[in-house]
Amino acid sequence: MSSESKNLSLAVLVVDDEANIRRMLSLCLETEGHRVAAVGTFEDALAETSRRSFDVAFVDLRLGISSGLDLIPALISASPGVKIIVITAYASIDTAIEAIKRGATDYIPKPFTPAQIKLAVHKVCEMRSLEQKVASLREDLGRSHFEADFSSESPAVKRAMALAHQAASTDATLLLRGESGTGKSVLARMIHGWSNRTSKPFSVLSCPSLSPELLESELFGHAKGAFTGAVRESPGRIGACEGGTLMLDEIGDLPLSLQPKLLRFVQDREYERVGDYLTRQADVRIIAATNLDLEKAVREGHFREDLFYRLNVIQIELPPLRERPDDLVALAERLLAFFDKSCHRAVAGFTGEALGLLRDYGWPGNIRELRNVIERAVILCQGDLIDVQHLPENLRVTDRPIRLGDSVRLDRIEEEHIRRVLASVRSLQEAADILGIDQATLWRRRKQYGI
Repeated sequence: MSSESKNLSLAVLVVDDEANIRRMLSLCLETEGHRVAAVGTFEDALAETSRRSFDVAFVDLRLGISSGLDLIPALISASPGVKIIVITAYASIDTAIEAIKRGATDYIPKPFTPAQIKLAVHKVCEMRSLEQKVASLREDLGRSHFEADFSSESPAVKRAMALAHQAASTDATLLLRGESGTGKSVLARMIHGWSNRTSKPFSVLSCPSLSPELLESELFGHAKGAFTGAVRESPGRIGACEGGTLMLDEIGDLPLSLQPKLLRFVQDREYERVGDYLTRQADVRIIAATNLDLEKAVREGHFREDLFYRLNVIQIELPPLRERPDDLVALAERLLAFFDKSCHRAVAGFTGEALGLLRDYGWPGNIRELRNVIERAVILCQGDLIDVQHLPENLRVTDRPIRLGDSVRLDRIEEEHIRRVLASVRSLQEAADILGIDQATLWRRRKQYGI
């Protein structure tokens, strides 16, 4: 068995109407480091799965007047991906075949030994580990973007990475801070990969991306019929990330109406789905990220102070690219290699003048902006080296960048600000939102300034 699967801690449900069997299984599994809930009836098993998800369930085929066979599909429906191991004193080929047909993955006759139970769980651990590897490979195959690179000569980056490594092995809530484009989402994924939750799901939810109502449903889930269009129940990101990590991006934009509910989950790991009064529990690590001044938001009443302190258990600050001058050339070269391959080109490097412009630019959009610039240059370059003409116009301006308070006309400041915002975002709508104008106005400004 692989070392990864040995280290997996599973959420286990034991369903057996004999108290001594429940005690024996619980003791055997808990000594292996698994989290066990043991119940004696069909109804109690359904109640447990309505509160949280399970990785594996041991199910007795005879539960008083109820049948364990009927419980199998109900458990799979409540906890998608759960592995069912049937246990029974009335073993037969027919019941084994029927159990497998209904979704069971293993079958153990009574009386059994602790060794048999441990072997069955080890098989499940191997299956979960392989499933996670397959999911990770599929995600890697589908990912066509360059990930931020944190290999660095910058002392600030080195401190951030050391702290991230140290915090990864704990369940502490983390707050990642830094300007847009510095790689907070990538670092959150890396922390998840270093943690003991790496075999469980990782998800990112952008707080400004949805209305407060839809954001609540996306975060906590909803019951069927909770609102118009809720044709089926949803577990929400929290339910779907059971045992894993949930990153809440741009947490400073979380609506005030949702902040008490998130605070309760961070404190007690309890929540309710929209339209459902059942209190549920979930084992999910929260990593929050922001580019806002949360302390200022607290003072102005836009962010709850108690939630800020709960999220800010360990704070990791990512420096902007302009404060990493020694890293710029290496990052540009790695991006060039990436886009050279993905665009099927044969660009060997940069001219000295082009590198000089890259070094001198302020990079308000950080690594995201650098990525866009290098991709554009690779596409435009027809020769062996990227030169000045392959870089955007705003990088080729030799004058000192305009700053607030300079003796220049107002329209020059507006033009420079619009250019920098456009360079740092993914879409025109995002740029318009930052600038506080609609897309039509942004289009007119771009035409006016030749952007």
